[in-house]
Amino acid sequence: MGKGNRVEMLIAICAVLTSAIAVFIAWDQGRVMRAQQHGAVYPVLQANGYTSTDPDVREIGVVFRNSGVGPALIESVDVFKGGEQVESLIPYRDALPPGYSLSWTSMVGRAIAPGETLDALRISWPVGQMSHTEMDTTAQEWGSLTIRTCYCSVFKRCWNVEGLAQNSSAERVKSCKRSEQDIFEGLSSVKRAQDVPNQELE
Repeated sequence: MGKGNRVEMLIAICAVLTSAIAVFIAWDQGRVMRAQQHGAVYPVLQANGYTSTDPDVREIGVVFRNSGVGPALIESVDVFKGGEQVESLIPYRDALPPGYSLSWTSMVGRAIAPGETLDALRISWPVGQMSHTEMDTTAQEWGSLTIRTCYCSVFKRCWNVEGLAQNSSAERVKSCKRSEQDIFEGLSSVKRAQDVPNQELE
């Protein structure tokens, strides 16, 4: 092989290497940009249970809060007790001490903006209609339930978060399956006179 052929082959090899390096750099920059885009809209959803015993009212409920920097698109909210799925909250509602006011809002299909807190469920009694013992019993019964929420970012990255505590961590999942029914909206079935429609929470 002559010197001219060796030079041409060397130039060709360098050209191939340069092209490969350019492709890798472009791919890496694209990866970094995609990561930055996902990070800029990363939702962090939490479902928190609470009780309140202020001087005028006894109250229990569930609030959802998005502590992230992007909207959380809720696809499903499932309730479990002892590992078994709870199909309806109506038996829990019907077992409540009398005199309550109940309000709720549907969660499936809802987008929660960054920093937004939303009451999914609120049950309250005038202070004179519920004793501390009844409050403790009711809070323990509802506190035995676990909520599992599947939500996604606007780029269709999805997570499951389970529990009713502020320190609940989200687990990355491939996708979320949209619930056919909303567990909170189901509380409107056989609505009682003291129940408050969900428009109150909008």
